[in-house]
Amino acid sequence: MNIPQSSKKRVVIIGGGFAGIALAKKLKNKNLQVVLIDKHNYHTFQPLLYQVATGGLEAGSIAYPIRKVIQGCKDFYFRLTSVKEIDVQNQKVFSEIGDLHYDYLVIATGSKTNYFGNKEIERNSMSMKTIPQSLNIRSLILENFEQAVLTKDPAERNALMNFVLVGGGPTGVELAGALAEMKKAIFQKDYPDLDIKKMQIHLIQSGDRILNTMTEKSSAASEKFLEGLGVKIWKNVRVTNYDGRTISTNTDLSLDSATVIWTAGVQGASIHGLPSEAVVERVERIRVNEFNQVKGFENIFAVGDIASMESEAFPQGHPMMAQPAIQQGELLGENLIKLINNQPAKPFDYKDKGSMATIGRNLAVVDLPKYHFNGVFAWFVWMFVHLFSLIGFKNKAVVFLNWVYNYIRFDREGRLIIRPYKKKSFITFTSDEI
Repeated sequence: MNIPQSSKKRVVIIGGGFAGIALAKKLKNKNLQVVLIDKHNYHTFQPLLYQVATGGLEAGSIAYPIRKVIQGCKDFYFRLTSVKEIDVQNQKVFSEIGDLHYDYLVIATGSKTNYFGNKEIERNSMSMKTIPQSLNIRSLILENFEQAVLTKDPAERNALMNFVLVGGGPTGVELAGALAEMKKAIFQKDYPDLDIKKMQIHLIQSGDRILNTMTEKSSAASEKFLEGLGVKIWKNVRVTNYDGRTISTNTDLSLDSATVIWTAGVQGASIHGLPSEAVVERVERIRVNEFNQVKGFENIFAVGDIASMESEAFPQGHPMMAQPAIQQGELLGENLIKLINNQPAKPFDYKDKGSMATIGRNLAVVDLPKYHFNGVFAWFVWMFVHLFSLIGFKNKAVVFLNWVYNYIRFDREGRLIIRPYKKKSFITFTSDEI
């Protein structure tokens, strides 16, 4: 990887997500050699991916260059590559561009979409964990409407205008709300030759309520908001298959749709090389102790979504969200310095700052440790928190201006097919239809 030799201890961080960036900031100029590895050269603010997918924001406004984060840091290096395997015996990581020895290794690879072993759903549906995936969704949505204009078959047209979101967590709820607002204010203007009233948005949840990680009050309020926007919510329904045209479920419900977005679950983005006892098999998360040390190792750590720190309060590990990742990354940065200086480390204690979700214009739900509220005020709180959580002044300014413009004009001008998404279509046009 062309990293110079150094007398300092080498810390290798795999992953530039919330946890990896928080850790990297804490290790700046700390008499260590730090190497940060990621397959992208930017950090993604994942909570706003759905706005990229629905044309509310451009991709660049929620991304930040990793090299800019470490600019001016001594003995701090970034390498753009994917890590394929870890050799824990020889303390090496193997990547697409070479191998690298470490003294301390931090795995912060985050999470990926969990399809629960259903390969056909994985092949035919869309996921939304990265910026390229969000851009693919945006292109597919618009391409389907362009095809709907051309086809004369009502069934095919309806399938192209039907959207199914599988999973009633924050991502599914926010995406459903954004699509409903596009139906209300944008698509009817863009496609006057289509009957936009026939566009349907379905949200399928396997449990008995959406946003089931939030309070029942917030869950009920979000359901009311979505139904008011015209979203059809199906609870206690589990999707069993999707062949690219038809969604099958464990009930009598069957839906034809050209756009199915899977937000029903996540699992750790694991790396080969760790012993099986260190990995929670079902969710691919890495078992760590209260200091984020991987089970069986003193010099290997895992932070963020990939880490499963099981405790009485969190028997299945902390929620796979930004706040636990940031807090773990920051504390590990302090603990690594203490460990190197033979000082006692501080155990991790998660400070739950609350959770929130936005459903649409002036509609949001917020759960704080002592307060729970929804509506317009919750929507402003959601905007304020997300705006100031972005990295970089320019990103904050661009997102703020976009939100102000979108609010005043009730518009989303990012609905551009910049990179067409090539998906095998179930539609066959005849020459007289084109």
